[in-house]
Amino acid sequence: MPELTSTYVDSLAPNAAAIKNGQGLVRKKSFVELHQSENGELLFGKCAGSGKTPYECSVDFIAADSPVFRCTCPSRQFPCKHALGLLYAYTEGQTFTAAPVPEDIASKREKAEKREENKVKQAAEGVEPKPKKVNKSALKKKITAQLEGLDLLEKLVLSFVRGGLSTMDRSAVKTIQEHVKQLGNYYLSGAQIELRRFSNLMFGGKDQEQNYTYAMEQLTRLHAFIKKGRAYLQARSEDPELALDHESTIDEWLGHAWQLSELKEYGLVKEGAELLQLAFYSFNDAARLEFVDLGYWLDLSAEGGGIHRTFNYRPYKAAKLMREEDSYFEVAVVPQLYTYPGEMNARIRYEAVTPRQVQGTDLQRAAAQAHRSYTEAVKKVKNQIKNPLSDKQPVMLLHAATLGVTENGQYVMTDEEGTRLLLEDLPSVPQGTVELLPFLPAAAREDCYILVMFEHNLDQGRLRAQPLTVIKDEEMIRLLY
Repeated sequence: MPELTSTYVDSLAPNAAAIKNGQGLVRKKSFVELHQSENGELLFGKCAGSGKTPYECSVDFIAADSPVFRCTCPSRQFPCKHALGLLYAYTEGQTFTAAPVPEDIASKREKAEKREENKVKQAAEGVEPKPKKVNKSALKKKITAQLEGLDLLEKLVLSFVRGGLSTMDRSAVKTIQEHVKQLGNYYLSGAQIELRRFSNLMFGGKDQEQNYTYAMEQLTRLHAFIKKGRAYLQARSEDPELALDHESTIDEWLGHAWQLSELKEYGLVKEGAELLQLAFYSFNDAARLEFVDLGYWLDLSAEGGGIHRTFNYRPYKAAKLMREEDSYFEVAVVPQLYTYPGEMNARIRYEAVTPRQVQGTDLQRAAAQAHRSYTEAVKKVKNQIKNPLSDKQPVMLLHAATLGVTENGQYVMTDEEGTRLLLEDLPSVPQGTVELLPFLPAAAREDCYILVMFEHNLDQGRLRAQPLTVIKDEEMIRLLY
């Protein structure tokens, strides 16, 4: 059982309201019973609610790093305020009497233990889990429908190109919305998002002239997606195995949600990894209709492990019920690390994690992976963004011989060869960071390592770069939260 502190309980809550409500139950003395098992692994009790019968809630630490929450309340929020309140009551020193584990929880524990024993036994005997059977007939029908959907999308895109963006008025919004809905019927959820993103660029925002530039780029991306998607689907339909493409992001663009079992099947899993989070922020993605929690992590477990991304998606309709991710200030020790198909900053995912304190050697290992030549770094970024379907805001860790100000008052970082990189805030990042650079200690502006996000400025035809984090010796200074 981990050390239970209010900070730890806060980290388990899905949002600030859940924290407030859970603490409120303790202040109101709503818990009519508070118990714990003899070994302390299980906390359970009863909490008065709006009905006559109190809610029965529990927090099970039989697996110390993965607590199991249970409650009889109807809330869809997980963990609910009653389970959180139970933990807050414990952290505040309220009396928990020793009691036997309830029968229903003991039964659930037994079933979970048997499942785990079977997994261990199969692993020891070298028995691989049975692969999920693929209904090839249904999959071929899906591919046929996707191809029809691409034809529909192509007609719409070409009509916009022929008519010109300047001729599009508000009536076009309705047309786009209708097509967005139709694409869902053709199993093209990725295309739905990108078409909605085009609509937002065309009819949202204040700087409409600049938006037209990026709307044209979005049309180009859609056109490239249609061509590549059609070629890929046609080739896949002729493949007897109907195999997925585990090297590119085309399946994700088509709306495929990768399962961990699929990533493992294609060898995209690594045993034993150590991750250091370099930056984190949350933003509202109006095209996805979701809030997104985005983390950038450096793989410390291998030389040149690279920088990866984690995503936590919270749909608008369920955002209040889902846990919002936050900055992670420790090293994440991960038993199995899954990597999604992609190029720079590929997405990663893990199911279990054990935190440990960041040490000076961790930051030294991170610094050793930094790029020291801006010429080579920029070349790599340009090669990335040339692909229409690639991520357009790649992130790199760069060494800076100096971080200073030009005669025009602009901040620049300079490499050992004297090559300069202008630093400025990007419109795609929800928070400015350049304005924070004057507050860095003078020592942190020389021989340091800076995490930088790049973006192509279409109007000016050049790359822009925004600093996210500065590493100096044994200190990591995050500019973005």
